[in-house]
Amino acid sequence: MVTGADVEIATGRGSMPAYFAKPGTAPPWPGVVVVHDFTGMSHDLRAQADWLAEAGFAAVAPDLYYWGSRLSCLRTIMRDIGERRGRTFDDIDAARSWLGDQDGCSGRMGVIGFCMGGGYALALAPDPEYSAASVNYGGCPSDAEDWLPGACPIVGSFGGADTSPLGRRAGRRLGRVLTELEVPHDVKIYPGVGHGFMNDHDPANATLLLRFLANISGTKHDEEATQDARRRITAFFDTYLRADDAARSSGSA
Repeated sequence: MVTGADVEIATGRGSMPAYFAKPGTAPPWPGVVVVHDFTGMSHDLRAQADWLAEAGFAAVAPDLYYWGSRLSCLRTIMRDIGERRGRTFDDIDAARSWLGDQDGCSGRMGVIGFCMGGGYALALAPDPEYSAASVNYGGCPSDAEDWLPGACPIVGSFGGADTSPLGRRAGRRLGRVLTELEVPHDVKIYPGVGHGFMNDHDPANATLLLRFLANISGTKHDEEATQDARRRITAFFDTYLRADDAARSSGSA
């Protein structure tokens, strides 16, 4: 049975709340850092960590909004994602380090993100601390070719009816870039599916701004696409987070 708990993680700027989900299976477990969307810490974020734990991964989901107002944090987040460094990347790294120190964690690490969090997952893919990344409707920046060479394997999921800049065009571009760079990947675009389809938010977690953004981006949960994406992510993480060094170096996938 999965065990979930709210925890506090020490960072260079204070204590950061996070949710930790531990598998019920015998260790060792690979670790996965779960990066939230615009909503922040929520019922949905905990559910994302829980299903990863059910699949046998120790998962930690940090709250990147812990240090200030949502607007202040978002301004910092947008700057940091653009520069691929900064306070929020330090916070995510603190979560990764904390997870790696937990009893039962193998130390092999993956990162998964949704919408805004997907942007982080992609930006962190070249970080040697990660062995796999899952980018869920997280875009594909115009300069991605410059910094994705040598990235870890990436699994991406996008909505074919996503009208935001993070939708199908970004998914197609990401697939092309990863193919050209020979980065192992699995990118899928789900026809007729909107933005944020893997997130199933409690209405109580939705602010006026989030409801507005959801309306203009066509955000809507899709259970069938979610289950298929989770199956693909689990299989991908199983390959790259559980494989030994010899298997990976020989190109086994």
